[in-house]
Amino acid sequence: MTEAPESRSSWERWYAVATNFVAPATFVTALLFYFGYVSSRAEYAYFGVDVDTIGLSTRDFVMRSPQALLVPVLLLTVLGAVLLALVRLLDRHLPTDDGVGWIQRSGWAVVGLGAVMVLGYRWIGGWAPYGLVTPLVLAAGLLVLAWVWQRTGARGAAVALAVIAGGVCLFWAMATLAEWTGTGVAKRTARNFDELPAVVLDTKEPLYLTDGVVQETRLPKEADQQFGYRYRGFRLLIQAGDRMFLVPEHWTPSGSTLMVPTDDVRVRFRFVNDPP
Repeated sequence: MTEAPESRSSWERWYAVATNFVAPATFVTALLFYFGYVSSRAEYAYFGVDVDTIGLSTRDFVMRSPQALLVPVLLLTVLGAVLLALVRLLDRHLPTDDGVGWIQRSGWAVVGLGAVMVLGYRWIGGWAPYGLVTPLVLAAGLLVLAWVWQRTGARGAAVALAVIAGGVCLFWAMATLAEWTGTGVAKRTARNFDELPAVVLDTKEPLYLTDGVVQETRLPKEADQQFGYRYRGFRLLIQAGDRMFLVPEHWTPSGSTLMVPTDDVRVRFRFVNDPP
């Protein structure tokens, strides 16, 4: 069944209004930056580091976004295909007026459940899947209402607002998945610190480390020697600008991330222990 001309022109007008404010390329770049930032923030928060301290650029966050968006985009693609098939099925077998009324009431009930979950954040906000289940419930109810209103000839503005609100809820769900992705990447890194570049660090002053993993060696005093301490057992978590963030090569509860300015230390990167 083809879309009605007046419905199609309504959507075209909404699209024209939206693109007058934000160019599509700018919107996509902003989305990539946001999801890359959310994922990176969760990843480095696991190691006790605020991502803003690292000093990553906008390009860095955009380049990091694909790993955070891979699962959400796949899920949305599958969900979109299922919804499209369901809409086509309903278009071929149009429900009766009573059936449409029942679908509309079901949509309102789902939206009401989502609203209760939002208002009940104080009591159920600690539930682990809350950030994913709540927006998906709201989005499902809103999209059902949008379909019903379109079929019953409701004003285009009401349909558009329902679709926009549903899109915002899906955005919330995707942000939650991006955060979970960042935490998952961090835990995988912590389980495999030996895959990170090995670092030998020379410093002028002792670091007073307490993790029991990094080994300190006192360097012999010489006339031209500026560095007095050598540390083995560090791995490079990330480097941005003139700062390196180092972690012990084995995870421990007392481990910590060390931020080192490259102009105040001497650094050697060890070869991988894998003969050619």
